[in-house]
Amino acid sequence: MASVAPVNFFLCSLLLCLFFSLPPCQGSNQNWYDKYNYPFLKKASSFSSSSSSTSTTGGNNAYDYIIVGGGTAGCPLASTLSQKFRVLLLERGGVPFTNPNVSFLGNFHITLADTSPSSASQYFVSTDGVLNARARVLGGGSAINAGFYTRASSRFIKRVGWDAKLVNESYEWVEKQIVHRPKFSAFQRAVRDSLLDAGISPFNGFTFDHIYGTKVGGTIFDRFGRRHTAAELLTSGNPHKLTVLTFATVHKIVFDTRDKKRPRAVGVVFKDENGKIHQANLGNGTDNEVIVSSGALGTPQLLLLSGIGPKEHLEEFKIPVVFDNPFVGQGMADNPMNTIFVPSNRPVYQSLIETVGITKRGVYIEASCGFSQSNDSIHCHHGILSAEIGQLSTIPPKQRSPEAIQAFIKNKRDLPVEAFRGGFILSKVAKPRSVGELKLNNTNVEDNPFVTFNYFSHPYDLQRCVDGIRIATKVVQSEHFTNYTMCPKETTEKLLNLTVKANVNLIPKHLNDTQSLEQFCRDTVITIWHYHGGCHVGKVVNSDYKVLGVDRLRVVDGSTYTESPGTNPQATVMMMGRYVGQKILRERLQKSA
Repeated sequence: MASVAPVNFFLCSLLLCLFFSLPPCQGSNQNWYDKYNYPFLKKASSFSSSSSSTSTTGGNNAYDYIIVGGGTAGCPLASTLSQKFRVLLLERGGVPFTNPNVSFLGNFHITLADTSPSSASQYFVSTDGVLNARARVLGGGSAINAGFYTRASSRFIKRVGWDAKLVNESYEWVEKQIVHRPKFSAFQRAVRDSLLDAGISPFNGFTFDHIYGTKVGGTIFDRFGRRHTAAELLTSGNPHKLTVLTFATVHKIVFDTRDKKRPRAVGVVFKDENGKIHQANLGNGTDNEVIVSSGALGTPQLLLLSGIGPKEHLEEFKIPVVFDNPFVGQGMADNPMNTIFVPSNRPVYQSLIETVGITKRGVYIEASCGFSQSNDSIHCHHGILSAEIGQLSTIPPKQRSPEAIQAFIKNKRDLPVEAFRGGFILSKVAKPRSVGELKLNNTNVEDNPFVTFNYFSHPYDLQRCVDGIRIATKVVQSEHFTNYTMCPKETTEKLLNLTVKANVNLIPKHLNDTQSLEQFCRDTVITIWHYHGGCHVGKVVNSDYKVLGVDRLRVVDGSTYTESPGTNPQATVMMMGRYVGQKILRERLQKSA
């Protein structure tokens, strides 16, 4: 997700959005299947089982690779592998190209407000009570996030054991195709100067690199505000060897279990947009593989549904056990984010993440503002980043009746445009030590699994949140911000109070939120969409990302991470798709030679 990315919660609160009828987020896809640079793109219903028949020679009628998930990692991976091998990429969502709510910066939060079954964004609520979302569209998280692009630290690259030269080449391959330099708005300039005032120095200018201090990063939005997603990386693939099916929901991986000690993946079962079931098969070559790139929620969920996971949990759902692995779904983590509201007496134009302060305390400070650019925006509940005061969150969860929600909607429509001025300073805790788990909810892959992140269960995370809130408050109180917003310097207590009122999650608030920063952190925690884990290296996959205990199955996505790389993971997840693809090509071609 698997970028999943910042600013996330303009997400229209789940409760409110159920009452809204918003435009569908998949767009009109038909024209994209046979024109431009996507001749390999088809709907799942076009699939014929004969095109996937097994072959002992791996000939024209067999796939060398079946990739499950056309997201941030899956698209560059498929593009790379198709240079030499026959690849089938299966994506459960539609295309991002024709939907203005996905494609344009000014509308980006509206997709998050759409909770319909066809939305590019599938909401979920963790058991902690925090609203969240996962992508359901070609391009994955890069099609619904805030667009910030920044590389991982050199420490991260070294720790995971990647080849630094190939990593750099893979980053550059992505950057040349879809990454841009941001316009750098006046609001972000105030953020930069205020961060430096708060001691987050030096200023490192514009750079993709992860460096301590304050910097301006890249963006996947171009100067016209048009989003460029990982789906565009598919145009670098070989159209004669690549097939991409949209609206293809994979229900399980199929195994040959005749060898009881080493089951091997032979294909996948998926459902098309009309509800018809298909099976796509691999050729019989020992190096052919199913590769799962479905994100930190989708990948462990699919492994469990396919029989790989804790035996007791699988038997609870009557799922035949292919390989008993107690670590599938374990070690789930999400970077907790908390915010400070920035009041403004001047109109603030929309700006997503451009500037970041990288502290040595393990906290990242970012900012966003201005969600009042259209009538759709004004009348959409933006969740955590709403600038209105007097939010739905002030109604206790048990009192959020349909009548109360309708009254909230009516009152909101009468709000003046001026109420939407302002923005938020975001504080993200890096490398959280608090971890949780993912478990199945049922056996329907289209339903969200249960996921628990256990925010702030480790005291070190809570202390870093307190440090981040103190820095964020200093940023808002800086004269650079007060001069820009034309607002007087507010007390810390008032800023915290404004933020508590604007916050949306399902966690009950406490009376001492403005007196105790620890309580403020616990009660106002939200997500920044950088959740990861569930298929860790050494526990679920080996160092080459091959799934332990079975053959011809690999995982390539953020579910393998024990920490979210950089200040935003999307750059590294896209790079990983390219990197692993290149490694596979080199190793397989060397073997054949």
